[in-house]
Amino acid sequence: MAKNGNAGGLTGLVLLLVVGGGVGAGWWYWKRPAVEAAQYFTKPVTRGDLVQAVTATGQLNPVLNVQVGSQISGMIQKLFADFNSQVKAGQVIAQIDPATYLANVHQAEGELASAKATLELTQINARRAKELRASSLVSASDFDKTTADLHQAEAAVIIREAGLEKTKVDLARCTIVAPVDGIIISRNVDVGQTVAASLSAPTIFVIANDLTKMQIDANVAEADVGGVEAGQEVDFTVDAYPTRSFRGKVVQVRNAPLTVQNVVTYDTVIEVSNPDMKLKPGMTANVSIITARRENVLKFPNAALRFRPVETADANKAGGPPGGSANAGRPGGAGRGRGERSPTRTVYTLASTNSTAPVSVQVKAGISDGVFTEAVEGLNEDALVITGQNSSSAAGAAKPANPFGGGGGGGQRRF
Repeated sequence: MAKNGNAGGLTGLVLLLVVGGGVGAGWWYWKRPAVEAAQYFTKPVTRGDLVQAVTATGQLNPVLNVQVGSQISGMIQKLFADFNSQVKAGQVIAQIDPATYLANVHQAEGELASAKATLELTQINARRAKELRASSLVSASDFDKTTADLHQAEAAVIIREAGLEKTKVDLARCTIVAPVDGIIISRNVDVGQTVAASLSAPTIFVIANDLTKMQIDANVAEADVGGVEAGQEVDFTVDAYPTRSFRGKVVQVRNAPLTVQNVVTYDTVIEVSNPDMKLKPGMTANVSIITARRENVLKFPNAALRFRPVETADANKAGGPPGGSANAGRPGGAGRGRGERSPTRTVYTLASTNSTAPVSVQVKAGISDGVFTEAVEGLNEDALVITGQNSSSAAGAAKPANPFGGGGGGGQRRF
């Protein structure tokens, strides 16, 4: 009997320990959300400088880019310039074989001499006919024909003179000269190559007038072009110098739209100074056009604009927050009007690091650099704005059911 009593007492003790442990675990599980619910990620409101910019890409080009071509066809006989050659206006840079055009000049000279000889003969005939006509020794019709022959011979001389002048122009065009001062950035022909100008003038050289002054033709999207104006400062980088930032200025926003793959952009011309000649034509520039700048202003992280507590999100799904406007939980809901976007946005703050209750605050937002937003009104310096919530605390806020009871919270929430 004693052994049975000892066994029964031991069994009761074990059962008591199991029940007590289960009760303790259930209490901890039930109380855990209340502790973790206070686990928010916060950032203080600070002071600093903000720069709002529009980003785009473009290509560096010389301000004046001249394509030197040929108006006549022929074989390239000589080249007097090459890549990167410095040239002056009027300098000979290429020579086309002039043999054919020189022969045309000689032919035109002979034709002109023949026309002049014919004119001399008709002048003599016209003078003799005039004398005979005065004595009535020739008929009026013969005299009129002689006069007409004289006028025709005079016109033939003018035509031959024009033909000779044209052949001389073609001969002069065999010599290619630089139209402007600059540097040759492209040579498209070699000695012995034949150029054909029958349909269009072939390009022989490309001359950049002054590489110390360049421009960027940046393609700005239609959504951003409204904030871009002439005179705004520009920062840009090129892949050749990834650690160096260059400066420029917007000089023109062209109205002609450019549509590429259904994306509408506008050509924005940016003036660039290139005194050290580091920038080269054709480089791709990553442009940041500074549309607004603020110094020593209150700013807070953009993540605070996207944060919404679980309770507010649930209320919005149910039709609106209890006791508040349906727009209070959305960015800018308090001041949004039909047809325009209000600068008033909603953020949530904590009174202190130990506080567990977020408070919604209406903030008048200013410019943004993509990471921080200017707080014009509604926030004080060092205020704690909520940027996120612990995932476990968000799950705990759903009040999971008592593992020992029947009914209650309705199960765990899934996100």
